[in-house]
Amino acid sequence: MTLFEHAGKLLIVDCGVLFPDESQPGVDVILPDFTAIRDRLDDVSALVLTHGHEDHIGAVPYLLKERPDIPIIGSELTLAFVAAKLKEHRIQPRTVHVEAGDTHQAGPFGLEFLAVNHSIPDGLAVAVRTSAGLVLHTGDFKMDQFPLDGRLTDLRHFARLGEEGVDLFLVDSTNAEVPGFLMSERDLTPAIEEVFSTAPRRVIVSSFASHVHRIQQVLDAAHASGRKVAFVGRSMVRNMKIARDLGYLNIPRGLVVDFKKLGSMPENKITLICTGSQGEPMAALARMANNDHEISLAQGDTVLLASSLIPGNENAIYGIINKLIDLGATVVHKGNAKVHVSGHASAGELVYCYNIVRPRNVMPVHGESKHLQANAELAIRTGIPEKNVVVARDGVTVDLLDGRASISGKVRADLVYVDGAAVSGTHERTLAERRTLRDSGVITAVAIIDPDTNNLAEPLEFLTRGFVDNQGALKAAAEAAKAALAREKTGKIDDLGDVENVISSAITRRLRRIYRQPPAVITVAIDA
Repeated sequence: MTLFEHAGKLLIVDCGVLFPDESQPGVDVILPDFTAIRDRLDDVSALVLTHGHEDHIGAVPYLLKERPDIPIIGSELTLAFVAAKLKEHRIQPRTVHVEAGDTHQAGPFGLEFLAVNHSIPDGLAVAVRTSAGLVLHTGDFKMDQFPLDGRLTDLRHFARLGEEGVDLFLVDSTNAEVPGFLMSERDLTPAIEEVFSTAPRRVIVSSFASHVHRIQQVLDAAHASGRKVAFVGRSMVRNMKIARDLGYLNIPRGLVVDFKKLGSMPENKITLICTGSQGEPMAALARMANNDHEISLAQGDTVLLASSLIPGNENAIYGIINKLIDLGATVVHKGNAKVHVSGHASAGELVYCYNIVRPRNVMPVHGESKHLQANAELAIRTGIPEKNVVVARDGVTVDLLDGRASISGKVRADLVYVDGAAVSGTHERTLAERRTLRDSGVITAVAIIDPDTNNLAEPLEFLTRGFVDNQGALKAAAEAAKAALAREKTGKIDDLGDVENVISSAITRRLRRIYRQPPAVITVAIDA
């Protein structure tokens, strides 16, 4: 989520979600922090969406719950995906449909849209014109010269803006560490076709629910091999229907069937397309791997992972791959076959763009710190002065003044966790407690207390979950708690809550000497 401010008005570009990693148990998705603009939502002139991937549109419903009438500007497919998502939240959006080459005025922001190629159709870059300067934001893009839909990144348009003078260039950094140029999407077709022609039983394809290009290739390969296809998962079914209805997905007549009808078909004529390529715990593929789905995998099934690894998701994905292999499935992925190409420009393509646009200032966006820094170094190598290249982290504010971009401050930009139906109820302290419960278990100490002396009337009793006392630790912990209570002066302990704190602290300190990660300790004190 990128926020522009000019003449007292705000413009938002993209509003996506982050996916949780293994250090954030129980979290469904992570939202941008709206705190910095919450009291200025009436100043928002528009929300521009560059494309329809979840990391760019997933948080739109949460933003619109705070102000439902913010105009949403985007391409046809992007707006269709957003509208379907908002319908589930019972929000009727105000949308503005634009296409590549269109211009639109949103408050003091003059917007111009450019075609870019990505792993989803209808991607757009956006140029933002104000009296303070011209900004060009690439969104997610790459420079496939033979795209499946024939829609090239419009470098001529990039060049025209460069001739006009781009004051600040915001550039996709995700693949800045990858040298050279990416292979074309079309070059994947032979490998995907081979999977379908050689698989002895079912083929299960896992992909983003918005990866229309890849799913088109899968549909074509399934049709050529005489297989029927079923979509699995609510978001996959919804998005593919939208893409088909709008003409972005070509599905031969009779190819797609309801997956409940596949039970009567030969297993070597079945293809399932589902979500879960990033190891998401509740997605269809992860549930299949954990034997928690109505579709059971078996020896001879082939699983095709048709998406790249989002940085930070590697452990979750490899864990799913191992479980699939243990079930007897053959797993085909980017690491062992040419079945995926990234949707983000690599280093050679980024340098090409810098040389075309020749911006005055550059701000790398999208990616982790290492990607932003790698992109910054590419910009500098093309001749952009180092002082004009701004590497900004979440929450950093950047001023564009008199043709110079520089870091000017910082606003609050925490991670906002969505846990079930709750937003912001989960905090880092909560996650730390969950990690402790997951890694070390929990001990409940039951203490019978003499109300006159605040000492133990009976020996401590322990109830444990997920903790194994294999070193006599609890006996030592009980002695430590008894001693700690004896050291406390009666006047210092006002109630049973104080007693519980003393006991819990003493037990934790003792267990920390024995265990690297002590369990969570809960004490329940009862008057004798």
